[in-house]
Amino acid sequence: MFTGIVTAVGEVIAATPRAAGMRFRIAAAYDPTTVAVGASIACAGPCLTVVERGTENGRHYFDVEASTETLSLTTLGDWAAGTRVNLERPLRIGDELGGHLVSGHVDGVARILERVDEADMARFAFEAPQHLARYIAGKGSVCLDGTSLTVNAVSGRRFGVMIVPHTLAATTWSERKTGDAVNLEVDMLARYLERLRGG
Repeated sequence: MFTGIVTAVGEVIAATPRAAGMRFRIAAAYDPTTVAVGASIACAGPCLTVVERGTENGRHYFDVEASTETLSLTTLGDWAAGTRVNLERPLRIGDELGGHLVSGHVDGVARILERVDEADMARFAFEAPQHLARYIAGKGSVCLDGTSLTVNAVSGRRFGVMIVPHTLAATTWSERKTGDAVNLEVDMLARYLERLRGG
């Protein structure tokens, strides 16, 4: 379980095809002695399992593997050496819940329709996949590329968010532009509510 509060930005330093997916080596500021093999880390949204960690050429790293299903449902299939990704380690009992509850199970991919920079903030407009649009509500929460964000407005499949200066500086959002694809996880409460209503 995660909160959508990014704690580090990592960089993919290797992307290796596997028989049924990909293995990624991600350089990050996390001390490898504090990262257990088998631990979960949210990498640009998807919850991935650490299979190796260490230090190489003075850089700390951890390795994760993504299945073909994960690659097909997310942006991970486009990752290559040099790709920068938002990272979050899992929530621990007693941690502050600063964002919203995030599972790390990405529902699909949204596309940036527009970016408008306003002073030191940035306003983004996105298009959600048709089957996910009904879960996105104005003033509700959404997780995009592993970041918990508040939805400002919704119109059909289109929705908007405003990204504040701290988030721009502490995540990969400063690099995002019109046309980019981002990992989308809708609010889990919205999904459960629909299920309870018989949807």
